[in-house]
Amino acid sequence: MNNPRIARIMALALSALLLLLLAAGCGKKGEEGGTVEQETEQETPIAEPEPESEPEPAFRAPLTGLPRDAEAKMRPVAVMINNLAPARPQSGLPHADVVWEVLAEGGITRLIAIFQSDESYDGSVGPIRSIRPYMIELAESYNAVIVHAGASDEAYGILRRQKKEHLDEITNAGAYFRRDRSRKAPHNLYSDLPSLRAGAEKRGYAAEAEIPAFRFLEDKAAEAPAGSALEIDIRFQLKNYIVTYRYDAEQRRYLRFINGEPHTDLVSGEQLTAVNLAVLGTSHKVLDDEGRLAVDLKSGGPAMLIRHGEAIECVWERAADGVIRLMKDGEELPFAPGNVYYHIVPDPRSLADHVTIRQPESAGA
Repeated sequence: MNNPRIARIMALALSALLLLLLAAGCGKKGEEGGTVEQETEQETPIAEPEPESEPEPAFRAPLTGLPRDAEAKMRPVAVMINNLAPARPQSGLPHADVVWEVLAEGGITRLIAIFQSDESYDGSVGPIRSIRPYMIELAESYNAVIVHAGASDEAYGILRRQKKEHLDEITNAGAYFRRDRSRKAPHNLYSDLPSLRAGAEKRGYAAEAEIPAFRFLEDKAAEAPAGSALEIDIRFQLKNYIVTYRYDAEQRRYLRFINGEPHTDLVSGEQLTAVNLAVLGTSHKVLDDEGRLAVDLKSGGPAMLIRHGEAIECVWERAADGVIRLMKDGEELPFAPGNVYYHIVPDPRSLADHVTIRQPESAGA
């Protein structure tokens, strides 16, 4: 092959053939068990979005555990509320964080309403009545300004000797109370929270105070357990006075009745409700012919906490900070977030004669 042109052409063809063979070898190994590399389209899995958790509230109300945008720092106000039949329906109780029902004279009860976190309510509170030493103890455990109209001699002695910060319609703060002419005295004395806070400021009482902390359940959606406490009767002393609570599963609250009739608020017309119920037993001693009482708030005793349809037997203790706490197996029981109604009954040993728990008739149908 003497022709140089033909030689060059053959050399180029040989080079092209080698390049083709090399390219094929990169994608395919020989038949001796090699692998074939192929381009395949692979679907990228789409990640499932994680469920968004509710952000933790910036603050919680100290006496109810309910979320708030701002810290609830205002000093509690403890108002002695008349609970005789002519005084019902009362005003303002739906706006109280805590309500205590305690015996006064003659088997009747009085309500101690603790107002703290609902700072917007400016309607009436009352009717307001007199105070007793054990009522002072309960009010003072919240570091509250004590509001009343009159007092027993012993209670007045405590207020004066110990320089308690209180507003009394009779002796030191009459201008901050008013009479409702549509009702007969003494069931017609009222005030409102703005007036009471103004009266406290006028007397130089602190507008803020250290407020006791309580435990609250984290799971607000817990279902009522089987065999739950859906209807509760509470008896204090008189046979013709029975407080009943019926559980409303939709509201997750207990509706309050007195002698089978809804206990309502005069301002809104709505029935009173509570998220938590507590019953405490302790000794009561009659002091005089008027039937005034000494109520033991120090020794502890049997108790029951009722929340979300569940009744828990426990004990109550007066803690070192002066606050009454509900305990079981050495641990403080948490409340469900919401308001609390306490009931102190005259039995230091057992609650059996004062509390009846049953299923309503409709529940068993």
